Parts: sequence; C-alpha cells; structure tokens
Amino acid sequence: MPRSATETSQTEHLESEVRRRYAAAAQAVEAELCCPTTPHDPDLLALLPREIVETDYGCGDPSAWVEAGETVLDLCSGSGKACYVMAQKVDAEGRVYGLDVNDEMLALARRHQDGMAERLGYANVSFHKARIEDMALDLDVADAWLAEHPLRPSEDVSAYETHCAALRRSQPVVADGSVDVIVSNRVLNLVRPEEKAQLFREMYRVLGEGGRAVISDIVCDEDPTPAILADPTLWSGCISGVYREDAFLEAFAEAGFHGIELVARAEEPWQIIDGIEYRSVTVRAFKGSAEPCLERNQALIYRGPWSQVSDDEGHAFVRGQRTAVCSKTFRLLTNPRGPFGKDTFRVPPREEVPHQEALPYARRASPIRSPQETKGADYHATRTSDGPSCSTDANECC
Repeated sequence: MPRSATETSQTEHLESEVRRRYAAAAQAVEAELCCPTTPHDPDLLALLPREIVETDYGCGDPSAWVEAGETVLDLCSGSGKACYVMAQKVDAEGRVYGLDVNDEMLALARRHQDGMAERLGYANVSFHKARIEDMALDLDVADAWLAEHPLRPSEDVSAYETHCAALRRSQPVVADGSVDVIVSNRVLNLVRPEEKAQLFREMYRVLGEGGRAVISDIVCDEDPTPAILADPTLWSGCISGVYREDAFLEAFAEAGFHGIELVARAEEPWQIIDGIEYRSVTVRAFKGSAEPCLERNQALIYRGPWSQVSDDEGHAFVRGQRTAVCSKTFRLLTNPRGPFGKDTFRVPPREEVPHQEALPYARRASPIRSPQETKGADYHATRTSDGPSCSTDANECC
C-alpha cells in the first residue's frame, strides 16, 4: 500500500535528523551515539589519526572476525576507523571497502587515505558513497550526472531513474558475489523499516558463496512503542529503528543466510526506555549455495552435545546417528571455514558418485542412512590388524 503524504513527510523528517546528527558527529565527538564495547586492539589503533578514532560510533567490534587476504565490506563506514583497523588485519593481499552516504563522514575518512597508505606500506582501502540498501548505485557518479542534467519538470525524474538503473548494471559499487565478509557496527537500525528486507537481500547478493556477514547492532527485547517510533532523536540515536532481538536473527534467515548465531550479547542493557531494554549484539551469518541437491550417498554424524538439532533447511540430526544428506548440505556442513565444520563427522561413500551421474536428492521417510548405502550392499571385506594386539600410543588402536 502506498504511503500517505503524512507518512512520507514523517519519514523524510526522520532521515533528515539522522543525516544532520551524523554530519555534526563527524565534526565533534558525540558520546551518546555509542555504547560501551570491547575496544579494538590498541596496536591496530596506534596508526590511526586521533580524529578518526574519536568520531567513530558503534556498539561492537565486528572487525575481530576478519582474516588475512579477505575482501571486506564495511556498511556505513563513518570515519573509517574500522576500515583502517581491518586494513591491517587483511594485509596487503586483502581489500577493504567502506560504504557511507554521509558526505561529512566520507570526507573525514577519505582525507586520511594517503597518510594511512604511507603508514601501512600499502593501499588497500577505498570509500564509496552508496546507500547500504542499494549497494549497486554509486551516488558520487549519480550526483555528478545530476549536476550536469539538473531536474526541472517532474517528468525529468524518469531520466534520472533510467540513468541510475544503467549505472547499477554497468558499474556497480559492489558487484554480485564479490565480498568475503560484510561488517557493520550499529547502523542497520537507521534504514527505513520498509527497506530493511532489501538491505538483507543486498548483503546476500554481494557476498560470495561461503561468505559471511558479521553485524553488531542494537536490539530490543520488546517492540518499541508508537511514541518511541515517532521520536526523531531516538531514531538518529539508534533506538527507534532497532529490531526486536528474535526478529533480527529471523531477518537473516528470511534472506537465505544459514549458520546464524549470536556471537556476542551484552548482559546489561545499554538503555532502558519505557521498560523496553536496548542492548548490543553481534550476529554472524553465512551465505549458502544455490547449487542443486544431488544424491551422492553421503551422510553426516552429529557429534553432540545436544541430543538433536536441525539446520535452516529442516534437516534433523540425531546425536551419533548417520543422517542422509544431499551433496550441497554435505559440503556446507563439513566446510572447515563454515559454521558447522566442528559439529559433524563426514561419512562419504566408499565409491564416490560422480557429480554428473548423481540424481536429484529426494527427502526420505527415514533420515537415517544405512552403512550399506555408503559402503555398498556387496561390500563384504574382512581386515585384521597386522600389528601387535595393543599399543601404548593413544593414537593407535589396541
């Protein structure tokens, strides 16, 4: 349903307040825009200019989850603090991209690029103007076109929209599947409620297969009241637009992520407003695969300690039992860099089924895979130990 003129006006007012407050925060420190967090490694902060460190606002440290050689995308990168910290962690072989729509914050982050490159000995950081719910559109390029083709009558808007659509296709800021890790720090709640689902789809789009999003943000334990939702100061202060904690994790699942987990959660609330608790959390979620599910006689054994668990696709794993899975699930759940690599034992077939010969996987009446399926019904081998009957080596059998 289209929004009313009143709703549109209110949304524009809220967005204007967010832009104003963060523009001011790029010039002077505003303590109320951040909450207590685990500090970045002091050694990684030592190279950063003081004004970058002091005008960074957040509620967590998702940069702790990036590794050497990775391509990292920071959503609403602000002063550039996290980007310059991660530049050191990914090393010269990695890349760090910062996205922000606030001109003052971008100017602050960009003016230290040359100096930071000189200090690091390499240049692996860049900053781009884009909305995080539309990561394909380069707003610097779009703004330049608009300066050359100023809009006059209302029908000219269609020409601008056509140009933007062409830009998204021909030179996206962030291309499909081009990122290993997405991080953000207390910014997803600033996105319009009606555009939040698009934001999660965009995160999924730009991640490569097996890539992950590590998002620190503020969540609430109950839905905000109408008065909280209408308060511009609470919107810009990352209060009004936050997700309810359970709905935050569900938003990742709805976008197609798997292996979703809370890797950090503040025990004490940051703020309490009208009885509603607001606290910081960090969520990690992985991009899966669009490959077909094929039957290749593979199984997984869940290690425990829970008696039974299920994954995001509805597979139930009973502790200690051989559970039949398709080739896609087998690969995703045994990937050592994925979320489940340490939770299961692999049970591959004795004779591998070639990918090109595999049939579509069909859900079974029983999830248990018989040992005869993986070994083969005609398998009757006998093997005895040729060594001593017992060994003092804990790594050898008796």
